[in-house]
Amino acid sequence: MHAIRRQMMIGAMKLFDLALMVVSFGIATSPVLAKVGPVSFAQFFSIRIKLENLIVFLVLLCIWHFIFSMLGLYGSMRLASRMKEAGDVIKATSLSAVVLLSASFVLRFQMVTPGFVLIFWVFSTSVAVLSRLAVRMWLRRLRIHGRNLRNVLVVGSNRRAIEFAKTIRSKPELGYCIIGFADEEWAEVGELQRWGYSLVCNLAEVPAFIRGHVVDEVVLAVPLRSFHDLASEIAAKCEEQGIILRVLSDLFNLRNQRPISEDFEGSALVTHHTSMEEGWPMVIKRVLDFSLSALLLVGIAPLLLLTAVLIKLTSPGPVFFVQRRVGLGKRIFDIYKFRTMIANAEEKQGEIEHLNEVSGPVFKIKKDPRITPIGRFLRKTSIDELPQLFNVLSGDMSLVGPRPLPIRDYELFSEAGEDWQRCRFIVRPGITCLWQVKGRSSLPFHKWMELDLQYVRTWSLWLDLQILARTIPAVLRGSGAA
Repeated sequence: MHAIRRQMMIGAMKLFDLALMVVSFGIATSPVLAKVGPVSFAQFFSIRIKLENLIVFLVLLCIWHFIFSMLGLYGSMRLASRMKEAGDVIKATSLSAVVLLSASFVLRFQMVTPGFVLIFWVFSTSVAVLSRLAVRMWLRRLRIHGRNLRNVLVVGSNRRAIEFAKTIRSKPELGYCIIGFADEEWAEVGELQRWGYSLVCNLAEVPAFIRGHVVDEVVLAVPLRSFHDLASEIAAKCEEQGIILRVLSDLFNLRNQRPISEDFEGSALVTHHTSMEEGWPMVIKRVLDFSLSALLLVGIAPLLLLTAVLIKLTSPGPVFFVQRRVGLGKRIFDIYKFRTMIANAEEKQGEIEHLNEVSGPVFKIKKDPRITPIGRFLRKTSIDELPQLFNVLSGDMSLVGPRPLPIRDYELFSEAGEDWQRCRFIVRPGITCLWQVKGRSSLPFHKWMELDLQYVRTWSLWLDLQILARTIPAVLRGSGAA
């Protein structure tokens, strides 16, 4: 899209969003006006608006615009997915609604009630999301028909560069046109021709090529270590001419980590996250952990008391079993469980190590002679795990996450030298996890570790909710419990 047209479109979007805020405010006001009854035009125009109220409203309008701009909703969304754009819009309207509600409490707006804010949020969110989806569909149709295209020069002709070009060509709705590749003649150039591409210049000729041709974007796909000086020169020329520069940032060929760009005190950083970086989803996860564990502890208090009494009456020793476990970032914490074994069970473990029934560093026996009669029932029903809700409340654990390893198992785990398994320590350990709903203790150790890694890679709030929902039937069946 031409720069002037793009600026006009961005300006139109900004005006639309400001108008949306005003209209949403008016829609939210309608229930209040309905209680007052019909108002004549003369009465409506005779209403006096206080200067301070008008100033506050204009300030809120500016905050609305600032939030939308801060979340990048006026930047290019060409490469962003529909879900990401819709998610950013929901974040913007939600944050604006929170600001509005906070302002009403501070300034004591009688009209701005929680119901008012709810109507404001629902209407503004719905219209903002639908309008942006409509714009996206309109731009998609334009690009498929050959309009609103951006010419891209790919510097480098290695396998990654070709795969990138093939991906771009398979998505015409993005509106990108690969005008060619820049590289030296080498053995793999024939692969370019096989896919219908060609070399338009060599590497030394890139500055001259982008100076004399219509190039909107340049994608650097050469190894930066070997071509640092050349890449720096190309980047400088792109900056001079206002050409967008993109870098295929798979610098280290990492399979499980996702790079994001960050700015730290003026220094540009490329940060690699495995999956569970900080952000709103992690905040929501912690809020859910705290609130649900607190509610559950209140609700099951009689069961906890009854269990404690039964343990005390049926075997000598403490009610709770406290053990040092390895948690988030390999930090050590005390885990709490109801005691299901005899008091000196850990001291006697060495005598029965040869009876271990699972592979790997963990130790489990289905018919462990150290388990008390009431302890076997508590394990079968998973009641012994309930005190871990206190660990969740304190922040040492989460409701969902990889099970925390005892220090003894972790030390053996370290001796095995399987570094890929340590990825499980980047998240808080949990009461329940994937392997518990897919077989519990009956799964071999390597499968347990694979499921933990799968959880870390694919984590989402939705996955946590699915695991919680599947935990209850798994516990009721009692399958795989040891």
